[in-house]
Amino acid sequence: MTTAAGSGVGFGSVSWWGLSPALDLQAEPPRVDPSLQADTEHSSPDLDVLLLGSVDGRHLLRTLARAALWPPRRFNFYVLENNLEAVARHVLLFSLALEEPEKMGLQERSETFLEVWGNALLRPSVAAFVRAQAQRLAQLVPEPDLLAEQLPWLDLGALKFRERDALEAVFRFWAGGEKGPQAFPVRRLWDSRLRHYLGSRYDARHGVSDWDLRMKLHDRGAQVIHTREFRRWRDTGVAFELRDSSAYRVPNRTLASGRLLIHRGERMVACGYWGDIATGPFVGFGIEADDKELLRTSNGQPVKSAGEITQHNVTELLREMAAWGRPRAAEGQERSPVPPPAGEPGAPAAAPPCFSIHFLPLGSAQALHRKGCYRGRFQLLYVACGMVQQLSPELGVCVAPGGSLIVELARYLVDLRQQQLQEFCSRVGQQARAAGFTAQHQAGPSDTFARFCKPRESGAPPSEHLATPPGAPTPPPEAESPPTEDLVPSPEVQAPPPKTESPPLEHLATPPECPAPPPEAESLPIGHAP
Repeated sequence: MTTAAGSGVGFGSVSWWGLSPALDLQAEPPRVDPSLQADTEHSSPDLDVLLLGSVDGRHLLRTLARAALWPPRRFNFYVLENNLEAVARHVLLFSLALEEPEKMGLQERSETFLEVWGNALLRPSVAAFVRAQAQRLAQLVPEPDLLAEQLPWLDLGALKFRERDALEAVFRFWAGGEKGPQAFPVRRLWDSRLRHYLGSRYDARHGVSDWDLRMKLHDRGAQVIHTREFRRWRDTGVAFELRDSSAYRVPNRTLASGRLLIHRGERMVACGYWGDIATGPFVGFGIEADDKELLRTSNGQPVKSAGEITQHNVTELLREMAAWGRPRAAEGQERSPVPPPAGEPGAPAAAPPCFSIHFLPLGSAQALHRKGCYRGRFQLLYVACGMVQQLSPELGVCVAPGGSLIVELARYLVDLRQQQLQEFCSRVGQQARAAGFTAQHQAGPSDTFARFCKPRESGAPPSEHLATPPGAPTPPPEAESPPTEDLVPSPEVQAPPPKTESPPLEHLATPPECPAPPPEAESLPIGHAP
């Protein structure tokens, strides 16, 4: 068996990091109705953004970090994922980014962020931090009042009770360090995934990684990714080696997830690593930089590697985020002021506005339009490439006239060929037009994002284009949730791997926290109990 090129198998069934650079969402200006603008001269209306599959919060972090460059406003982020492990990682990474500087220094925070975000193995000190934070979050999730007091930016009220219980179970699995590495033997799980992915080419895996890097990622614009760091990540899952290699020995439990498999005719859940083993976490923060000196080349070779650029970008991002983490002087007052924008030394800076992150129920994308509070509310809709199948006329109803749509394309998905990338772009355009959007430019395989806008004169799509007419009963949750295994909406672009090619069950870890899932589940959280 050879590599399943063109199948998307290397991307996995669960996304832990995005396949596009972080965006400042305020730089994507929605052309909303002027009547919705603020009355005051120096303020702007709230920015309501709906994000599907953003997985790692990089767009939210960059938007907040650069808020001082824009007029003051409040941010309302509505996040919809297809698994609760991604929700838990959102909460953990944001709580780390907002950690008080007195408790954790900037360098320690940035290094911890990078390891938790992109490494399969952690240093013992970072693993201890994850356990402590997970224990704290597991206690806060079932206590709404305490959660609102300690994490006022977090809103889990829209989640179903069973989802909140499962989210608490995920945090408790992360905090269960006393069970040792056998609960999640990531070294063995990573090697099992790699053997299954490469097949007969496993012994030539270094040559395969070099080919994927130079002939695909470099040709598609990620030239700063160095051969050494990409090969190390492909072999061990360690993308950012900030210390001696022997220091990374504790499994990163935040990358564990449950998946339903069929073994000897019976359904059972396997806890393992089901994420990306093809592209890596270098794209999110490592291939673009505001400081162009980091992208300089010498003799045709980049001076800085993707890991070094990622560390610089994350450090600067967390430095700018420090103002958001400062406690309020008193209830109801604004946070401490942030430094003035570059180019205006000494100018008084306005206090940063508030922000909130609302997590929506899993599989609710096709049901949001049934609630009046979401119809025409969002100025910006972001859809990741793994959630494109959710883009529909029902979802388009939730975007305000004049609003924007950004769709992440599969440019950096190394498993897909050029023809498949073109077919994917075409399918995205068709779905966006069906949802009531018009293209701002013609997207192609060389583009990272496809951008669309919703005409101001367009109202809601005709009722015959909606799956459920007004007044119809709400279908059960199983009917609303599409399969989470699909990476792209078109079967011509990607065919899911047959179940018979799943890794041998003896390579999978099944801790006691993983009982059998309900029959309709394809991907379920760690510790879920039906």
